[in-house]
Amino acid sequence: MIDMPQLDVGPYNGLYDILIAADNFWRQLNDNIDFSFVANEVRKNYSECMGRIAADPVLLFKYLLLKTARKLSDRDLIERVRYDMEMKYFLGYSPEQTEFIDPSLLTKFRRTRLKDTDLLDVLIGETVELGKKKGVIHDHEKIIVDSTHTNALYQHISAREELIRRAKELRKSVYAADESMKDKMPKKRESSGLLEDEIEYCRELLDLITSDERFKSIPDIQERLNYLKEGVDDTNEQLEYSKDQDAKIGHKTADTSFFGYKTHIAMTTDRVIVSATVTTGEKHDGKQAVNLIEKAEAAGVKADALIGDGAYSEKDNIDYTTEKGIRLASKLSENVLHGSRKKEFEFNKDAGMYVCPAGHMAIRKCKSGQEKAADGSNTRVILYFFDIEKCKTCPLREGCYKKGAKSKTYSVKIKSDTHIAQMDYMNTDEFRKLYAERYKIEAKNAELKQTLDYGEAHACGMIGMTIQAAVSIFLVNLKRIKTLENSSKDTNGKE
Repeated sequence: MIDMPQLDVGPYNGLYDILIAADNFWRQLNDNIDFSFVANEVRKNYSECMGRIAADPVLLFKYLLLKTARKLSDRDLIERVRYDMEMKYFLGYSPEQTEFIDPSLLTKFRRTRLKDTDLLDVLIGETVELGKKKGVIHDHEKIIVDSTHTNALYQHISAREELIRRAKELRKSVYAADESMKDKMPKKRESSGLLEDEIEYCRELLDLITSDERFKSIPDIQERLNYLKEGVDDTNEQLEYSKDQDAKIGHKTADTSFFGYKTHIAMTTDRVIVSATVTTGEKHDGKQAVNLIEKAEAAGVKADALIGDGAYSEKDNIDYTTEKGIRLASKLSENVLHGSRKKEFEFNKDAGMYVCPAGHMAIRKCKSGQEKAADGSNTRVILYFFDIEKCKTCPLREGCYKKGAKSKTYSVKIKSDTHIAQMDYMNTDEFRKLYAERYKIEAKNAELKQTLDYGEAHACGMIGMTIQAAVSIFLVNLKRIKTLENSSKDTNGKE
């Protein structure tokens, strides 16, 4: 069963009218958004007849919004609510409230109640509906598409190394308060190289510092202590591996890579996101175009035009948008997938190279064949060469690498009739005008990373990354809709 409490009304609630302005973002969000959709979405993950009454999922979701916006651990978030009137108002507490939820409820809510939900699509759908009511989103829109990458929580280092780093930061804060604590610290076990030993050391360190009453009043120590504790709890759930197993290596350029995820987004030219999907880091941007268009339609927005970089100009996307009557403003690249090749090989637009199923990138490329062979056919292809030494020992070599071969290549045919037609469209004024809007999505990606710390995953696994995407996009959309609404009022001469 789910407990759905009413707004806490106390004798001091009038303070909110004095302290929190009418145009405050969190006040407007609380007053204008009906969050009951959250309870409906997670209801299937609750039992209606077993166990004690559960905490209100709407309240827990509001906590999650604040956690993402303020970049706090669960424990520090609860502590901040004790004295932050803005937070108390948004959560529905009275100003004098002193008792709040246990931080462990937030962890359980994220891990068990939000799993197997369509939270990402639901939250975007809610903001699209709100935007349409406010008149800032329309039934037909020009849509800009792109992806942004997020480093995994344990990017390129093991969970053990991450715990060592957090423990070191905690010790430094303690030494700043009392240098004599150096002689009291538990004995390090770094030489063993075992994750289990490092977890045990961190627990001893946490017990030592927690037991010292002097440090409870020092915010810096408490925040680092909670950060380490959360890291131990997360790692303890996944002792069988040392880094996020859902995450994959993606390539930003031929020389740079990242370990994590991609969030593929579609937004209007007014910078409101209307659809999104989260994939592992190695996935090709262009493969998500159809999914993004269909998700936008499900949310209530039909694409009049699709604007994106060269990754979206592959043949399947051109055929799809032509059939749907959608103008495709995507510059052709000669290195695009042409439909007849193996789907497992992904093209990385930034590096200009293909990546094999094992995640290895081609090391060089060259052109081969003739534009008009003896039989009149076009045999021109681009050959991508892979590091043969890696192929020899690759666990996926069966059916891909022929034993004894001196080279491993992957070929892509140059130009189809479909791409030739797209080349003609690229020379039109309409194409140039549409493509000039593409830069806007770069600013949206930057906003996600700079204001909501979206460059780093806050939890392990695809589920955690998807929840982070859902909440982050929900927040930036609401802020953008508010900005557009205020701008419209100013233009019309209203207050």
